[in-house]
Amino acid sequence: MSHFGTARALGLETAILEIRRAEDLAPAVEALKGRAEALYVVVDPLVAANGIRINTLALGARLPTMYVFRELVEAGGMMSYGPNVSDLFRRAAELVDKILRGAKPADIPVEQPTKFDLVINLTTARVLGLTIPPTLLTTADELIE
Repeated sequence: MSHFGTARALGLETAILEIRRAEDLAPAVEALKGRAEALYVVVDPLVAANGIRINTLALGARLPTMYVFRELVEAGGMMSYGPNVSDLFRRAAELVDKILRGAKPADIPVEQPTKFDLVINLTTARVLGLTIPPTLLTTADELIE
């Protein structure tokens, strides 16, 4: 089920904003002001290059942000839940080692991530006036203060 299908199943309404250029960011976030309760940001090269700006715009619009990668939470986003990138790189290095030792790439099974991290930026939550439930705090893999 897609993110949007899951949202619908939970009774949440979604709005998709297509951002093609950095100049589209401010008007898009401004359009959400007062209409949205949170912002789930799908990371692509444009988002990665403008992460701090997106977080600043979202804070200005009083929107908590959710990402897949922790780096944008470290840059002021509110939370992320996604694969542990360090673990993925470690696994990639193991696969490269196998190939360099003679394994055929076609014989190596495709793997899915198995380690996922929940990271919460408590400073951003405080700025937004949000209280994170204790059960979520104890579930988090890392809290940023």
